[in-house]
Amino acid sequence: MRAGLIQMTAGDDPAANLPATEALIREAAGKGATLILTPEVTNCVSSSRSHQREVLRHEGEDETLAALRALAAELGIWLLIGSLAVKTEDADGRFANRSFLVSPEGAITARYDKMHMFDVEISESESYRESAGYRPGERAVVAQAGEACLGLSVCYDLRFAKLYRALAQAGAQILTVPAAFSPVSGAAHWEVLLRARAIETGCFVLAPAQCGQHPASRGKPRETWGHSLAVAPWGEVLADGGDATGAIIVDLDLAEVAQARQRIPSLTHDRSFEGPRQDA
Repeated sequence: MRAGLIQMTAGDDPAANLPATEALIREAAGKGATLILTPEVTNCVSSSRSHQREVLRHEGEDETLAALRALAAELGIWLLIGSLAVKTEDADGRFANRSFLVSPEGAITARYDKMHMFDVEISESESYRESAGYRPGERAVVAQAGEACLGLSVCYDLRFAKLYRALAQAGAQILTVPAAFSPVSGAAHWEVLLRARAIETGCFVLAPAQCGQHPASRGKPRETWGHSLAVAPWGEVLADGGDATGAIIVDLDLAEVAQARQRIPSLTHDRSFEGPRQDA
């Protein structure tokens, strides 16, 4: 299987982001990729909730989703739209950070809403409250993409190893981690966490990322780490997208998943235990 990881610098205008997204997907398909993945919030990177309320749409009305479904059908590819920010019916008005798997016929075959919200204070000048604008998902998802079984996740999910163990034990061979990682935490943790998730589960890990300085008409501009990564089941980095936009191509041999799990079958070695508790 040949996969393509799209690394891009989305702004806060979905209509303006779409042509660049389509061009990179076409580039990856032209290089033979049959599974192509875009980053988190492919349609809109924005820190302004009021602006998001103006430009975001419900799933059924989202022009980016419709266009990318049509493109997947045109190119005959599996397309993992890392995530789109979409409106929901929630009374509190929060959005969903939703990943979509699209078939070569253009059908949506799986959806996953990001479960873990990025509520952090990285420094005095850099903080995030994702839960203020987005509702968390509640269900883990695995889905078939041709011969490969994918385990879906988004960005901050990466720090919760239990999720990936559950995905692997449910049959996932490839873990998808589309992201818009902070430069500070990206430099410190991005690669080591992705490699850890691959090693712990014996899965390939594909992590397409946003990169660079994101243009913003409103709200605080944002910078993301980039370095889209593809990691093998034994933990080797197969490809690193660096800090520039582009389509990163990598060939995957799914037999390596079974080989890694045979060498260290830790997914079958779970034990129940008590505690922890603090003994007197």
